[in-house]
Amino acid sequence: MYSYNKNEFYVRANSRPNRANRLKSSNALPVLQSTRILDQVRERIRYLHYAKSTEEAYVYWIRFYIRWAGTRHPREMGKDEVKGFLTFLAAKRSVSSSTHRVALSALLFLYQKVLGVELPWLDGLSRPAQRRHLPAVLTIEEVTHILSRLTGHYAILGRLLYGTGMRINEGLRLRVKDVDFDHRAIVIREGKGFKERVVMLPDAMVAPLKAQLAHARSVWAADMSADRPGVAMPDALARKFPMAGKSWAWFWVFPQAEVSRDPRSGIIRRHHLYDQTFQREFKRAVLASGVVKPATPHTLRHCFATHLLQAGYDIRSVQELLGHSDVSTTMIYTHVLKVAGRGVISPLDRL
Repeated sequence: MYSYNKNEFYVRANSRPNRANRLKSSNALPVLQSTRILDQVRERIRYLHYAKSTEEAYVYWIRFYIRWAGTRHPREMGKDEVKGFLTFLAAKRSVSSSTHRVALSALLFLYQKVLGVELPWLDGLSRPAQRRHLPAVLTIEEVTHILSRLTGHYAILGRLLYGTGMRINEGLRLRVKDVDFDHRAIVIREGKGFKERVVMLPDAMVAPLKAQLAHARSVWAADMSADRPGVAMPDALARKFPMAGKSWAWFWVFPQAEVSRDPRSGIIRRHHLYDQTFQREFKRAVLASGVVKPATPHTLRHCFATHLLQAGYDIRSVQELLGHSDVSTTMIYTHVLKVAGRGVISPLDRL
């Protein structure tokens, strides 16, 4: 049985640490208000402004870990249980290396950020080797066949993803104020890692986007007439600007047809189009097109980058458009081009 001592956890609120301890803990996380372990995980994740998808993944694996251990509290478990759980995932569940790493990250977050345990063995746990897969890339003809089978706002969104290289969530979260027709630009405010960047607005998307905005404005006007709550606002902007959520500028470019309950606040409001909805429509379009390559909405981003490089654009420009922090991430698309053997003649063709 793993034992712990009280010094490994947060100091009680009514304690009075000396000056040295106060300086040492000045950057410590605040004391959790929740009592249940999974609620504490959610509270800490939201305090650190992690993405909602990260919250869902971490809560899932921590719940799985607790149930695997017979509903024991994580404080009663330690190195042996963590290693046993990770071995179980690899040996019995045959999870991929990426899934294995997510599960390990969730447990590290639990012990370090929630329970406040800083033990050497946590950082010493070996992580599964990360495999780098070459992305599936479609030809221009294959992209055309797929996009032609999307209809309505799904067609507009699909063309926008391919034409700008945006991730699916970046396109879905697009706000009216961030589309600049005059400068032919789109500002991405809520990108991966909370990074912002500017991408081009293709000329071919001007008319379709204006039509989509006209539809979105009718939805927004109906919500205002029904006195519905405004759309969700990032961070604390809802408190700083209480009426901004109801303004046309902050409305979604791709609003959901029906209102729904906000999973965090519980408010019934208009959400943007769901990613699962578009993914289903895209899958149907791929099947109808006859394309046999594994293609998802994210494949359009890969195609955007690869087709730009094929057209002769420099890799630094592509890196900026994709929002990559390191050019080595963008370099994977040059490897895709090399796979096709560009400029290299097979010896078989010389026979």
